[in-house]
Amino acid sequence: MEAKILKQYEAIRLGIPDGMPITVLHIGEQQTAVAAGTGAEPSAVFKLPIGSRKTVVEYLQHDPPTPKEIENAIVAVEDAVANARTIIIGGTNLFTTQLFTSDEAIRKIALISGVPEGSELILSRDAMERTFERLIAGTLGRPSSREGLPANVTSAATLLTLREFMHHLQFLSITVKAGYKSNKQ
Repeated sequence: MEAKILKQYEAIRLGIPDGMPITVLHIGEQQTAVAAGTGAEPSAVFKLPIGSRKTVVEYLQHDPPTPKEIENAIVAVEDAVANARTIIIGGTNLFTTQLFTSDEAIRKIALISGVPEGSELILSRDAMERTFERLIAGTLGRPSSREGLPANVTSAATLLTLREFMHHLQFLSITVKAGYKSNKQ
């Protein structure tokens, strides 16, 4: 997992000026990795004990998940994400860093959120929140709200993790770069 987040960070860092703080997110199957820094090497790399498959196994037993399953998963993911706040870019204002990924699953979320296809997609927190609201509506039995959403619960877990990460760490957007596509741990 650490080697993968370092590869993502290195690839994303290309073309971004040194000194500009970035945070790179990788939602794996068993863990979520984050690398943050202002130079060629990240100043912080850490893993959160949440991942798409792990969230499904531990919390989301139905497809679509029940409202209670979503609620329990949110609590678990929130707890893990809260620990990341103090680690990202030690000493640098969290609000000055930009969030990036090259995860294919997050690319798919951006596309279903209405972001046009391209080598770089910028998914706003607002657009992601609207997609998450559609997921929630589907858990409440509104089938039309699930139209265009990923057809599997693992994608729902990735969306939930992304939502909690962006929401609680107050990222206004995530830039999805083409390239390193592995979403496995």
